[in-house]
Amino acid sequence: MNVKKYASYAEIENELEILKLQKEISYQKLILSLQQTKQSLSPQNVVSNLLSSYTDYFANNYSKLLQMAIPYVIGGFINKKRG
Repeated sequence: MNVKKYASYAEIENELEILKLQKEISYQKLILSLQQTKQSLSPQNVVSNLLSSYTDYFANNYSKLLQMAIPYVIGGFINKKRG
């Protein structure tokens, strides 16, 4: 750790003020982070995120699902007993 040398009390006061402001900024960031975490873990957001992930999955894989389902549908029509 480097030892700082100060030439006056004004430099010390300035350094202490900077450290105090940095501490306050860090504290406010922590509070904001906790609030965002609390909000994201609310039951409403958890359910909403879960549903949106499923809808995104099916929307992105819609063509794959159709490609898998079409042969079964066609096979069902072909093998359907008549009359």
